[in-house]
Amino acid sequence: MADWTGVLRLGVEDRKGKTVANNVYFQGAFKVMRPIYHDESGQLCYYLLNPGGGYLDGDRYQMKVALEKGAKLTLTTQGATKIYRTPRTHAYQEVEFNLKDESYLEYIPDPLIGYEDARYKQKTVIHMQKGCTLFYSDIITPGWSPSGEKFSYDTLQLINEIYMENELIVFDHIKLNPANQDIKGLGLMEGFSHLGSLIVINEKINHEFLDRLYETSYVHLKEGKIGLSLLPIPGFTVRVLANKTQMIEKIFADVHQMFSEEIFNKKPSFLRKY
Repeated sequence: MADWTGVLRLGVEDRKGKTVANNVYFQGAFKVMRPIYHDESGQLCYYLLNPGGGYLDGDRYQMKVALEKGAKLTLTTQGATKIYRTPRTHAYQEVEFNLKDESYLEYIPDPLIGYEDARYKQKTVIHMQKGCTLFYSDIITPGWSPSGEKFSYDTLQLINEIYMENELIVFDHIKLNPANQDIKGLGLMEGFSHLGSLIVINEKINHEFLDRLYETSYVHLKEGKIGLSLLPIPGFTVRVLANKTQMIEKIFADVHQMFSEEIFNKKPSFLRKY
């Protein structure tokens, strides 16, 4: 592990209706705060921390999280993930989630911000058993630049692989490369600066749910574009183009609320960051 800037290992299990940690290990510039329970459901929440304040040239992070049968876990960040200038080697993050039967993972990080000349690659691999539930989101935003250019970062690349019973069911690859692409053009950002992606998997998801969801989420999209699609298995994806982080966060919050109320008959936790 010596070549990793930060390492996190987290394991959780269900104990009589309450999710508790059975393994917590971190090293270097990667930590978690104390466990939090936002309500009486027994769902556990951890806030991820980067004491360094941001990702720098050549930084490499690794996170592995395991949920035992019936465990319910929310993972979020204390603040935005900031990618600064990487003149020699791109920053890299590797994430692996393992979900066993009937477990539920919410992974809701704050936005990923790419500053001038930033290069970043993130690979996330999720292994699920049937009966598990996943709520996974990413938001990409441009950082401040001295020139005022919106797309001053070099490359931001996010790769998501999701396996159900060892079979690949979702492969999602986003690569924004303003250094070599007409990033504002058709098929890429199309005049917008912020990109949000959401993946939800649950056995109760169907066409009717997606139709109701579209009516709910579209209401708040005053200046942007949204796309909703069903997955090959019960689940859906949401993609949002906008010019403000808050707009994407509002849409994702609406999706989260509708999903939580209809599927779990509960309101989602308020992940306060201030």
